[in-house]
Amino acid sequence: MNSSTDNNGLMKRFSGNILSYRESLFHAMDDALSINPHVVIMGQGVADHKGLFGTTLNLSSKYGTDRVFETPLAEEAMAGIALGASLNGLYPINTHLRVDFALCCMNQIVNLIAKYKYMSGGRFECPMLIRMVIGRSWGQGAQHSQSLQSFFSHVPGLMVLMPSRADSILNDYPYIINSYRGPVISIEHRLLYDVKFNIEQDSEYSSDKPLSSHLIRKGNDITIVATSIMVLEALRAAQYLLKNAGIECEVIDLNCVSHPDKEMIMNSVNKTGKLIIADTSWQAYGVCAEVCRIVCENSPNSLKAPVMTLGMQPATCPTAKTLEDYFYPNLQTLTDAIARIVCGKANHGIPLPDEHSMSDVYKKFKGPF
Repeated sequence: MNSSTDNNGLMKRFSGNILSYRESLFHAMDDALSINPHVVIMGQGVADHKGLFGTTLNLSSKYGTDRVFETPLAEEAMAGIALGASLNGLYPINTHLRVDFALCCMNQIVNLIAKYKYMSGGRFECPMLIRMVIGRSWGQGAQHSQSLQSFFSHVPGLMVLMPSRADSILNDYPYIINSYRGPVISIEHRLLYDVKFNIEQDSEYSSDKPLSSHLIRKGNDITIVATSIMVLEALRAAQYLLKNAGIECEVIDLNCVSHPDKEMIMNSVNKTGKLIIADTSWQAYGVCAEVCRIVCENSPNSLKAPVMTLGMQPATCPTAKTLEDYFYPNLQTLTDAIARIVCGKANHGIPLPDEHSMSDVYKKFKGPF
């Protein structure tokens, strides 16, 4: 592979265009296969008629089934094959239709892929990309609705990404595939796939520091640190509160949850004195807890109010949509939490948006796929 590969080529190509999250993933996969002859994409659904939710559609026909190929229901074995391929000079992109399926290959990911460089004294590297999908859909219940980023972020040797926008994918994926010499887990939210974004080459996401956090909205009243789709919800809540209460929210997209920009977080909290963290997973022992740790260890006196966190309810995910709506945070719960912190009381008097389900805003599902 040419070491001079331009990692911002996709951003330049699509600058000024409107792309959906799904389209950005497709272009990132197509670009990787076109530029780097060592890239292979492997996983369930990557070569079928829907192409992993459209992100690998027809790529097996374009590049051949030796480079884009289906895998059996044997996740641990396939992760081991990806590891072997990486050690022998290929660049595997291993996909999982749901993050839950990756639990079947935790031994390979945690005990081997994450540790191979360390255990070989730096003689071997394992560059690879593992794509995992999270997010609610049509009522998939307890075993298909988890958001397990904190599992992987806990392990040294793994880089964990949660892109919230199309431009984040266009900026980070080429760098990961062409330049980063270690294993990366990217967790993509299913409700984002059809969301369209304006691609701007000079945006916060077109950074010379890929795999970084991003300050995407400035404000003085409160800091919102968010992940994945909760970044979009944070921006919607910020716009609503500015219009209805004059509250100015500062929003940080954590983006790389395993290696957050601690300085960015602390600079913001030192300015606003108030912090809310909105994650896609459970609050306990997770990303919310880690951001709290960063603040408490660096400058606890900067806080003028207790930190609040938002995430899934502390239970397994119910199957019924009505119960699902209570299980996940939404615009109303986030707006209410922000108002309570800024106003310093539960009865803040700010009218709340009448919206209870993200699936009604981003995507309505009618079947399993």
